[in-house]
Amino acid sequence: MPSVNQTSWDAAVRHLYSDAYAYIATGRRRHEDWTRDVPTLMSRGVPDPRGWVRIDDAERNSERVGNPAWPFAPHPPEYLAPRLKEIDRNSAENLLLALTESGCTLSNLRYFDESPAELRAMARTILERYGNGATYHTNVSKRGSAPGTLDFSLESLGYNPLSILTEDCGLVVVSAAEIGMFWSFSD
Repeated sequence: MPSVNQTSWDAAVRHLYSDAYAYIATGRRRHEDWTRDVPTLMSRGVPDPRGWVRIDDAERNSERVGNPAWPFAPHPPEYLAPRLKEIDRNSAENLLLALTESGCTLSNLRYFDESPAELRAMARTILERYGNGATYHTNVSKRGSAPGTLDFSLESLGYNPLSILTEDCGLVVVSAAEIGMFWSFSD
């Protein structure tokens, strides 16, 4: 079982995403094919199984009336599966940090008072919740030279949009018991 606790996880999530327009949520994994769980999580249809913090900056937006998934577009699992590519844990840590503001870049780190090492420790705390057997999937396509890696030194941002906004970049973390979503939006 991961050593992370609610206090450390909540603090890391709140601190890293305090300036982002973000959606951070975790739900129980109910299907072998985890992509079947993602639309329910996008539409806010499940509570956090542990009662830990959730960030939903679009929660009170009037656009959500009639579309609980807003700003996500309503997509079936068949649409999501090919757009969420698996990445390694190091790339997932970098992506969590890149999602702290729009642009999906590690240059966002200059806005924090903490050192990059301290921020990376917060990203590791977040991922610890899901355990060592977790897999990581993203719609971001800053592909590195090795398979399953992201290269944040690339200038251009590429991604497969899953929302109706101008930019949406995110990470889906899949464990045997839970699905976590970490998403940042810009319009």
